[in-house]
Amino acid sequence: MPHVQPDAEFLSGDSTWVRMQTVILVRWTAVAGQIGAIATVTLWFDLALPLFACAVTIGALVLSNLLTSTLLPANYRLSSKELRALLLFDLVQLAVLLALTGGTTNPFALLMVAPVAISATGLRRGSATTICIATLIASVCASVFSLPLVYTSGEMITIPPILSYGYLLGILITTIFIAVYTHRVSAEIRNMASALMATQMALSREQKLTDLGGVVAAYAHELGTPLATIKLVSAELMDELSDHENLNDLREDAKLIRDQADRCRDILHSMGRAGKDDLHLRQAPLDSVLREAAEPHMNRGRELIFDLRPADASQGKQPVIRRAAEVIHGLRNLIQNAVDFSASTVWIDGHWTDEHLIVRVIDDGPGYPAHLLGRIGDPFLRARPDEVKARPGYDGMGLGLFIAKTLLERSGAAITFRNGGDPFLDQHERPERSGAIVELIWPLAAISGTTSGGLGENRNNPDL
Repeated sequence: MPHVQPDAEFLSGDSTWVRMQTVILVRWTAVAGQIGAIATVTLWFDLALPLFACAVTIGALVLSNLLTSTLLPANYRLSSKELRALLLFDLVQLAVLLALTGGTTNPFALLMVAPVAISATGLRRGSATTICIATLIASVCASVFSLPLVYTSGEMITIPPILSYGYLLGILITTIFIAVYTHRVSAEIRNMASALMATQMALSREQKLTDLGGVVAAYAHELGTPLATIKLVSAELMDELSDHENLNDLREDAKLIRDQADRCRDILHSMGRAGKDDLHLRQAPLDSVLREAAEPHMNRGRELIFDLRPADASQGKQPVIRRAAEVIHGLRNLIQNAVDFSASTVWIDGHWTDEHLIVRVIDDGPGYPAHLLGRIGDPFLRARPDEVKARPGYDGMGLGLFIAKTLLERSGAAITFRNGGDPFLDQHERPERSGAIVELIWPLAAISGTTSGGLGENRNNPDL
């Protein structure tokens, strides 16, 4: 399952997904909040604040907002550097305003973590780290160089030093926690979104190939009649010309027409065989589906052993299951992974009961890495350097297995990954099936074909 490993931090060099208009609206909200808070504590709580300095500080944010909204269109999308610069400006502006209004003892000091949350969500790790460090420094400066809060009567609001240090420490810890937690969650969301997009593309590709086969089958059906007519007429012409020795050349031409008609029929038959939209191709016996999934990997130097039998001798015959694109693609991906890592043999087991279908893909390779066993199926897992060296051309196996797992779970399967043997045992001490094991369990009702009895007559796909 080779794939290109995307940047886990962000999928491109610059983040251009944040609109300028969104940032402007947020900053206008901040301006309104700052003016409202200062007006409230001044008029309602009778605090004596340095109003001119506060007005200048808020005016700087207003001026910045006016300039950016004037110079840049509303639908402009910020690059990573531009967003980082705006966040740093907002951080400094907020730190200065807090220093003028009590420092970190000001209840609104918790707003210092807002730029950190935004940067952790929308910026790469380096830029987010810069904002986080700047927030820590700005918080300390706002606390150390803050002006005390004083009533208009001259009475000073005093807070015990231990509480002042506690407020500052709380802001610092909250900043670090928000930065790490938000960045990690955002990175996982972006990776999952990218992996789901890759899954959808894989399923879409399978569906398009199926649809293309249906189109070919339709044309094969339409051309069958004229080709049959050409063959019949040429055969009659050959019989009529066989009695005339001087017409042997014409007889050979008629024979050539018949042979070429046969060839066209054979070509169209082989092209349409995989795309004809009939009941037989919507469902097939378990053995046929498993062998179709494994077919591209039959001749890759590994022995593929199929073991299909009921779980109990009293069970019925082999089930007929849905031949869905997601089932074929998912099984093929798992078999490919087993063939890639196996030493010589891959076992594909299929067992069934009255209620469940169980399929296992097992190899005799080294098995899943112990440190990744609990995360198999997550997208964009990175392999260790020694694992990459052992398997050149692969930078991890997460995306392919994620796609297979997602598609098969969509069909109703429950999937488990495990190893067949202890990786710390010597090779001669390990069992035959000692490699990776993938087990899929479907409720038989979810995977079984939808028809009973005969297949019925073929039907053209109405969507074609």
